[in-house]
Amino acid sequence: MTTRYTQREWRNIIDKAEEDLPSSFPEYKAPTLGTLAFAKCIDHTLLKLDATKEQIDQLCEEAVRHRFKSVCVRLEWVERAVNNLGGSDVVVACVVGFHEGTYSVSEKVKEASMAVSAGALELDMVINYPLLKQEQYSQVYTDIAAVRNVAPHPIVLKVILETSKLSRFDIIAGCEVAEAANADFVKTSTGFGGQGATEDNVRLMKSTNGPRMKVKASGGVKTVNECVAMMEAGAERIGTSNGVWIMKEAETRLENATHATADTGKGNSRPSDSLTRMFSSS
Repeated sequence: MTTRYTQREWRNIIDKAEEDLPSSFPEYKAPTLGTLAFAKCIDHTLLKLDATKEQIDQLCEEAVRHRFKSVCVRLEWVERAVNNLGGSDVVVACVVGFHEGTYSVSEKVKEASMAVSAGALELDMVINYPLLKQEQYSQVYTDIAAVRNVAPHPIVLKVILETSKLSRFDIIAGCEVAEAANADFVKTSTGFGGQGATEDNVRLMKSTNGPRMKVKASGGVKTVNECVAMMEAGAERIGTSNGVWIMKEAETRLENATHATADTGKGNSRPSDSLTRMFSSS
């Protein structure tokens, strides 16, 4: 497989991307709380090693009930989740190379192939971030491109950078290499490797990416306010094990705002602005 660029070319591309970053980052609008558009931003996640079949069944039931975009599970649970979700519009995402990212390319390719064969429509792969830190960009590219090769579109490929382990420059580099390898998303974190998603890192990733590639925020996103903050920073997907609580709170706020609007005699106005302009106090 081609490495696409020489080391010098990679460095020039990444340096140029850093130079081109704006001095200030835009704010994006989150979907209205409690709506289908809001629910479809959430990947309902269960990745602990001791997960049981009963917990996987519950995860799937909750995802259907709350209309989430996906359930995100380990390879051993993909087939069960696919069967559970049959007839719904919730898809199955499978992690690859999780959570260390240092597995060989052949191991990641095998895992990705098995996940797709079992019915996964999305893959969340962990890059070999130690190699990224060492500026071994051609090896990182080969890692991602090999998985993309066995999981072509329309399979959605998300590349987990593990931002807590990386410098600002490393994050920019990871986004550039992932985009060159034709990934669909860059994702902040595994949730198992230190600090999870931060608004600053999401903004940086969103501003580095071209218009085609999106950002997924994951790791430590537990409340509605945190979820909205990540969306306003530029995340278009949220990975969380707290999706049920987030949706319940979001739906309650939507209901309360709708009632308040009706009570003031403005039943035809939309409460969406007040429901998406929320910031975490933490």
